[in-house]
Amino acid sequence: MQQHHQHENKNSHSGHDESSHDTESHHDSHDHSSHDHTEHHAMMIRDFRKRFWISLLITIPILVLSPMIQDIMGYSLELFPAYDKYILFVLSTVVFFYGGWPFLTGLVNELKKKQPGMMTLIAVAITVAWGYSSATTFGVEGSTFFWELVTLIDIMLLGHWIEMKSVLGASRSLQKLVEMMPSEAHLLKNGETVDIKVDRLEKDNRVLVRPGEKIPVDGEIADGESHVNESMVTGEARPVKKTKDDKVIGGTINGNGSLTVIVTQVGEDAYLSKVINMVRDAQNKKSKTQNLADRIAFWLTIIALTVGFATLATWVILGKPFVFALERMATVMVITCPHALGLAVPLVVAISTSISARRGLLIRNRTAFENSRKITLLAFDKTGTLTKGNFGVTRYGSLDENLNDSQVLRLAGALEGKSEHPLAIGIMQKIRDEKIEIPEAEGFNAITGKGIEARVENKNVKVVSPGYAEEKELEVPDKAYKNEAETVVFVIVNDKLAGFIAMADEIREESYEAVKTLRQAGLKLYMMTGDNEKVAKSVSDELGLDGYFSSILPDQKLEKVKEFQQEGEFVAMTGDGINDAPALATADVGIAVGSGTDIAAETADIILVNSNPGDIASLILFGKATYKKMIQNFIWATGYNVVAIPLAAGVLFSAGILISPALGAVLMSLSTIIVAINAQLLKRKMN
Repeated sequence: MQQHHQHENKNSHSGHDESSHDTESHHDSHDHSSHDHTEHHAMMIRDFRKRFWISLLITIPILVLSPMIQDIMGYSLELFPAYDKYILFVLSTVVFFYGGWPFLTGLVNELKKKQPGMMTLIAVAITVAWGYSSATTFGVEGSTFFWELVTLIDIMLLGHWIEMKSVLGASRSLQKLVEMMPSEAHLLKNGETVDIKVDRLEKDNRVLVRPGEKIPVDGEIADGESHVNESMVTGEARPVKKTKDDKVIGGTINGNGSLTVIVTQVGEDAYLSKVINMVRDAQNKKSKTQNLADRIAFWLTIIALTVGFATLATWVILGKPFVFALERMATVMVITCPHALGLAVPLVVAISTSISARRGLLIRNRTAFENSRKITLLAFDKTGTLTKGNFGVTRYGSLDENLNDSQVLRLAGALEGKSEHPLAIGIMQKIRDEKIEIPEAEGFNAITGKGIEARVENKNVKVVSPGYAEEKELEVPDKAYKNEAETVVFVIVNDKLAGFIAMADEIREESYEAVKTLRQAGLKLYMMTGDNEKVAKSVSDELGLDGYFSSILPDQKLEKVKEFQQEGEFVAMTGDGINDAPALATADVGIAVGSGTDIAAETADIILVNSNPGDIASLILFGKATYKKMIQNFIWATGYNVVAIPLAAGVLFSAGILISPALGAVLMSLSTIIVAINAQLLKRKMN
């Protein structure tokens, strides 16, 4: 593995807290390994929406019948004087169990994971409100919290619905990876081919791979030669020539020749299975990270419980009736879970995800998006990310004054149109782009390992490698060679050097600007590619990166990401292929390029729809602005607690100041309105 650092990384912080999560080892059969999470996500959105609307409908009569609302609004309404409180109890109980169900089950899940967060905070507040209000309905002295209970549930349902709608569904990457593998293979048996399921193949079986088919297993070539497209695994744009005794990887695509392959690895040992397991382990580890709202909710839960019970104990010790102490405790706990907190983050998330989507950034994992502001190092895949990912003509020109540049391309096209060589595909694409008509070629012939020749318009034309030109001692001017990343072929007419065609995987125009912007933001930039040393060095030098790693495979990319993380870097990885999937899943923030494979997109946290590396820079800046808004909203949402909790606990009771639940309600509404307005300001900031 080649490794180069042009600017050595000096600030390696040790002691990076890599939480050692116990990742479960999964070895289930691949069929069960991945469910369609996106469908599940859509069902959850529908469920929250339904619960919200039904709960909201039931809330209206609760508000109308609530004594406190009647006091505030200055009206009096008694339907059935003796039974109104029981009607309130029944309606509120329906909302508590139906609307509050996701939060009550969420509490159980969070406690199972030993990660109390938002669900725990909401569940504690609504349970206390319902329990205390029910007790007062049936004889305990005190006022009820029914209307606070139902409005809290409504707002929390709305918040979760908004948030889930704005973030894309969870990943189906493992399913996609499994689909990459062909399900059948042509087994060679007693001179005949039998089609069997891939999972029934055994080691040392021989399989036939026809032109254009996917290679079904990891193996070794026993017979035949072909060019194999391995870009999904190595990231190298150029198909690789394979002959007898060369190794091939299952899932890669065979080119123009037939191959007989001896099976070497099957099942769990096969290369793609290992990649699937790497992705799965990384995703399990990542799903344990918590987002900002949950971390803040955790502390608010602790505060609510501590202050609540301390209030109860203090008043009982001070000799107040237990009922008075209980009311103070319930008021504290209901007030601690502010309505505003339920909307503080969802509103910012909804606005930021919709602005991002308009700018070509699809956010799939909110925690990673929140964390994008922390990125210190960005690792790029090369093929398809910094470069266009296809092997095309970068330059061509005439080396004979009797021919112009496009005539060189025209003559080459006459020959290449009949060739199946990977370079021919790139040349023919250029000819189509330039709308050049190509003449007929006769007497087509391959010059083994060196090129092709034919007669075109009564001229003897050859398209050959530099090796052939050297062999024939033809004088090649310097202008034919620009950098080592290019593959150059020469056009020879009647044994005289007539022109050259240079081919390479071109660097995207946007890559230059992106690198400049990211440099200004102070990020370290590295490139990791399966491509060879020459190509990697040339792209890295051209763009001015901090360093590069060439000829590395998916598992090595993953190890590199981990190494950077251990050095204390907050790593973002950007790529477009299967070969990037494990590293995308492991990086702190995985960014997929939209033009790449589905697997990369499914494994990443954020997708660049326009495949423009420049969008990464705006992602980081936008991540910072979004995070700032979230913090501001948390301060507003929880700020009123600083005033309300001590007053609700009765700190100033001796001075005759005791916050009534009504005043708590007004403060609560006020902070909710402020949070909603503040979230909208994000739009102005980003336009």
